[in-house]
Amino acid sequence: MTPRRLTRASVAIGVAAALALTACTATDAAEESSEAEAVDRVEPIAEDPDQALPAVVTDANGTEITVESTDSIVPLSGSLSEIVFSLGLGQNVVARDITATFEQAADLPVVSHGHDISAEGVLSLQPDLVLAETSSGPQTALDQIAAAGVPILVFEPADGIPSVSTRIAAVAAALGVDELGQELVERTEADIEAALDGVDADQAPRVAFLYLRGSASVYMIGGRDSGATSLIEAAGGLDAGAEALDGDFIELTPEALAAASPDVILVMDKGLESVGGLEGLLELPGVAQTPAGQDERIAHLPDGIMLNYGPRTGDVVADLASQLHPSGDDE
Repeated sequence: MTPRRLTRASVAIGVAAALALTACTATDAAEESSEAEAVDRVEPIAEDPDQALPAVVTDANGTEITVESTDSIVPLSGSLSEIVFSLGLGQNVVARDITATFEQAADLPVVSHGHDISAEGVLSLQPDLVLAETSSGPQTALDQIAAAGVPILVFEPADGIPSVSTRIAAVAAALGVDELGQELVERTEADIEAALDGVDADQAPRVAFLYLRGSASVYMIGGRDSGATSLIEAAGGLDAGAEALDGDFIELTPEALAAASPDVILVMDKGLESVGGLEGLLELPGVAQTPAGQDERIAHLPDGIMLNYGPRTGDVVADLASQLHPSGDDE
């Protein structure tokens, strides 16, 4: 089995925007696609759910937070926004991070760009609750929001499929919808499991995740800490970068590619578009010399959800699995 083949004449590029790979990379991706039409949606598990408030929870910083009202919520990452909307409380969200690109959130005012939070923008909306991650910042902006008396609940960033259920449950507990959180966890886990049906785990291609931003001349290959490993493995692949390279990302060089020796190259849609599609990708030093480059075996996923690790992760796994292990008719 082989991944989706892309010809030089025709490369399928999605229009979904940036994803929170890391705060900085997500911001770059989102800014490049700010004018693109939102085409992705989340599927709420309930509508206008009943909440058990106040809720007392302990956040990732070890701080006990009492959530008394969620009438006006500001999630400071696309991943957190996706969870809130999926729990059926999207109508309470009054602002978004630039990485929240799904359709239901698209018209909300943007108050943060990854690490660049506008404290004034957040406070102008008079929120009851701000949802942040340990990577959110700058800290001065968070301090300004907290000084105004707004509760800030901090979560660990999404770092892989094992974190999906924990994050959903934690957000649900803070919003007073524990039972819906468990339902969403079960639905998400079932979606991920279903995505693996028919995948031949014995035929695991070596997959290298490349982060590309041609407009900024940024070309990197993901290592052990890139965040892509669990996604690649869930879809029936081996993370070639994680196996060969230390750290999160290193500069894309012929030597790094040779060390990874991927059968498949995985990119985000906007990254592939930014280098001119398949033809441009193959012109990057060392790419054409890899097994993936020689066979033009490229997998690509939408920026807006690829590494969010949330309620739609099952869809992402299914998409990638279909590219790594297509049916005979698709080869």
